Amino acid sequence: MRNRFLALPLVAGAAALALTGCATSSASGDASSDGTIKVVASTNVYGSIVQSIGGDAVSVTSILDDPSQDPHSFESSARTQLAVSKADLIIENGGGYDDFMTTLADASDTEADTINVVELSGLDQGGDFNEHVFYSYPTMVKLVDQVAKDLSALDAGREDTFQQNADALTKELEDLESQTAEVEQQDGGEEVAYTEPVPGYLFDAMGLENETPEAFAEAIEEDDDVPPAALKDTLALFTSGSVRLLAYNDQTSSPETEQVEQAAKDNDVPVVGVTETLPKGEDYVSWQQANIDAVKAALQK
Repeated sequence: MRNRFLALPLVAGAAALALTGCATSSASGDASSDGTIKVVASTNVYGSIVQSIGGDAVSVTSILDDPSQDPHSFESSARTQLAVSKADLIIENGGGYDDFMTTLADASDTEADTINVVELSGLDQGGDFNEHVFYSYPTMVKLVDQVAKDLSALDAGREDTFQQNADALTKELEDLESQTAEVEQQDGGEEVAYTEPVPGYLFDAMGLENETPEAFAEAIEEDDDVPPAALKDTLALFTSGSVRLLAYNDQTSSPETEQVEQAAKDNDVPVVGVTETLPKGEDYVSWQQANIDAVKAALQK
C-alpha cells in the first residue's frame, strides 16, 4: 500500500491542537522530569504492546487511537510534534503505511531510536507487499523482543521487569499462534474474501484462501475507483456461494464496499468486522483474540 496518511504542515497556535481522523492517548508527551521513558507509537496497536512491556516505567503517546474514525487521514499538530520531539523511543509501522512518522521525526530533529516494524518483520520481499504486519503474530513476537531490549537500554535498572513482562506477552502471542494453527488444521483451504488485506496475515496463518479480486482490494486500499469488472467479480463471490466469510474493514467504507457487504448479507455469508487500531478498552492480545474467535465462529456457520 502506498502512503495513505496525509501529514500536513504544522501551524502555530491553539488551532494546531486539533486532529483530523485520529486522537492521541492520555500521555501528553511533554513531561520531562517524571522519570518515565517517553515512547511515541504511530498507532495504539504498537502503543499497547509497549505499555504491556513497560508498565509504569513508560509514558506512551499513540498518535492514531480512535476506532470510530477512518485511520487513513492524518493531520499533524503541535501536540504530536511536541511528543515526537521529546520521545526516547519511536515506533512506526513502516512500509509506506505511516510515513507521517518520518515527517514528524524530521521536523523535530529527534535523536530517539526508531523501530520500523516492517523492517523488523522481514516480510517485505518486494512486489505486492501487505504492510498490515500488526496481524502477523511472529512479527509481534519480534517486536516484543526488540521493545524489551530498547527499553532496557534506556533504563537498565528495570531490565528484569521489562524482560519478565516481555516473556509473559510472548507466551500470549504464542497462544494466539497455536489457535491459528488449530484453525488451519480444521479449516485450512477454505475460501474467504475481504474488502482490504488488513487481516491478510491472520488468514494466511489459518490457511484460508483469499479469493478477492486483486483489482478490487487494491482500488479500495488506494481510495481509487473500483473497476466495474472487479466489482462484478467480487459480488459474484457471494451470489455464487464461493466464499465462507467476508472480512470488512469497519474503519473505512465506500459505496463499493457497502455493496459487497450487502451482497454477503443477502447471501447468508458471515461478515467479520476488522480494524486497524484497537477498539476502546482492548489491548493487543484481547483484540486479536476477538478476531480469531470471530473468524472461527464465521467458519462454523
